[in-house]
Amino acid sequence: MNELDHNNDQRPLDHEPEFNRFVDAAISRRRFLKTTGAAGTVGFFAASPISQAIASTMSSKSELMGFEAIPTSTADTITVPNGYQADVLISWGDPVVSGAPVFTQSNDSKAQEKQFGDNNDGMTFFLVSDDRAVLAVNNEYVNKEYLYEHQGKNISADDARKAQAAHGVSIVELKKEDGKWVVNPQGRVNRRITAFTEMEMTGPARGHSLLKTSADESGMKILGTMNNCANGQTPWGTYLTCEENFNGYFGSSSEQELGDTYARYGLKNKDWGYDWYKHDERFDMAKHPNEPHRFGWVVEIDPMNPNSTPKKRSALGRFKHENAALTINGSGHAVVYLGDDERGEHLYKFVSKGKYVPGSDSNRDLLEEGTLYVAKFDGAEGELNGKGEWLELTWGKNGLTPENGFPDAASVMIFARQAATQVGATTMDRPEWVAVHPNNKSAFCTLTNNKYRGVKETQPLNVANPREKNPYGHIIRWNPMNSDHTADTFEWDIYVLAGNPEVHESGLMAGSDNINKDNMFNSPDGIGFDMAGRLWIQTDGNYKNKDGFAGMGNNQMLCSDPETGEIRRFMTGPVACEITGLTFSPDHKTMFVGVQHPGEKLAPSHFPEGGNSIPRSSVIAITRKDGGVIGA
Repeated sequence: MNELDHNNDQRPLDHEPEFNRFVDAAISRRRFLKTTGAAGTVGFFAASPISQAIASTMSSKSELMGFEAIPTSTADTITVPNGYQADVLISWGDPVVSGAPVFTQSNDSKAQEKQFGDNNDGMTFFLVSDDRAVLAVNNEYVNKEYLYEHQGKNISADDARKAQAAHGVSIVELKKEDGKWVVNPQGRVNRRITAFTEMEMTGPARGHSLLKTSADESGMKILGTMNNCANGQTPWGTYLTCEENFNGYFGSSSEQELGDTYARYGLKNKDWGYDWYKHDERFDMAKHPNEPHRFGWVVEIDPMNPNSTPKKRSALGRFKHENAALTINGSGHAVVYLGDDERGEHLYKFVSKGKYVPGSDSNRDLLEEGTLYVAKFDGAEGELNGKGEWLELTWGKNGLTPENGFPDAASVMIFARQAATQVGATTMDRPEWVAVHPNNKSAFCTLTNNKYRGVKETQPLNVANPREKNPYGHIIRWNPMNSDHTADTFEWDIYVLAGNPEVHESGLMAGSDNINKDNMFNSPDGIGFDMAGRLWIQTDGNYKNKDGFAGMGNNQMLCSDPETGEIRRFMTGPVACEITGLTFSPDHKTMFVGVQHPGEKLAPSHFPEGGNSIPRSSVIAITRKDGGVIGA
């Protein structure tokens, strides 16, 4: 996710305002124990089986990672380890649909409707045959300074339409040529899904009065998806795209009092400068106050059928979705972990009512009905681990009643943030991507940063988010009880506290003991596992390379071994970019990685073409020169 300053007044429930000094002491002791050997560390972490497992091997070197770590970089290029190569697969504006023109900055909206969208983010690789595949890629937002020759200073109706066409999802066919995957611009399933593609609403919010508009009196047919951040995939072959900062596209042609249900989602009379509401009245809340309720959902797409209608899955709740990490539990239920990427928001879990049946058409409806939960983390002061529980967000339970502002089941999903506050969920430091370990016994979530933590009255320190202001971010891990992802309880620990040990000698800001001068980073964002269990960590943080971030360079991707805790830098990106989006070919010999917003805010980047070209977000294909498995 591109780092944006959300001004969202929230009412979270947290405690322990004096927590910082206790954890600071714990971190200092942890660093001391690191120098005395693993045995002492095991004793220190004995309170948590998760922490004990990692601490017992903290001093050993990973056997999972077979590459040499690379240094930081401030260059306007991609850097990967020796023996690897990185090729540009596709960039913003490249042809996707037959008849699309070649890219120029002056392309109009009709051209953009047929071209690869801007600011690619989450993506999934779908294998069709040995030499054919389909790649579904999110297109999160646009950089006005490059989308328009006038840099967004005078947005016309066609300009607004062009931006809408650059959002959404790009679906492209890939083919193998000379052993490498390349784009097939003439692919049969190639498709652009944009901010004006027709969608179907499903689940408890379908047809609800809060979703009805003058253009759609049924509350079932919605135009468009936008700010598609990260993603997920299902074992029945569909793609999950997640709507995040939808609030930035809405404005109002007249000043009006917007209630708490709007403010909690960051909706204001003024938009973020896209000007859609001036040219497409459905984004004008003065005229269509229910239109914002139709965004902030997870959308399920069939990437193999270009004529299919995407479905918004309201049973997974409405908030600023980062990704949708789906796993099939041992019981057969589909479980989806979901982060709400805003400072002080929450971590969620959805459990399907039905069960997954391999090969059955019934799987296509698994995400239509189920139970949504939100996480509450508990633990002792000064520790970095503890226990937690999943609080049920079901109408009529846990105070989710008409008396508390929830007149029906649909309102709980439409206003999931308020529901989470009502039940007492733990506020988190921007929960972003969630990844489930391939052994299906643990899950990880990146908590990118939070400048309000411990500073804003509504976001005091808590056991799972212990660092004041938290400029560096951290990754939290949990084990569901008895490896059952439908269980109500779990154990958790902080897998890594990002930090800068070169600037801060000790304490919270130095980071956890698996952070050192050779692997330090800030703002972990994208995250994902390969089938061998290597954890890949992508960053979207401060790339100024000075002050508290000195020595970190451009944004990057690292690799970690969850068994040993070791972290190595694998990739660095060009100037002012975010590294985001991760998927593999099934043989794990090609890794696809996203480079988003290189040169944002007119920073000096000309990636990927060089020369005097404008920078363009791109998907990168990484391979080994010897044809081997990535990371091994």
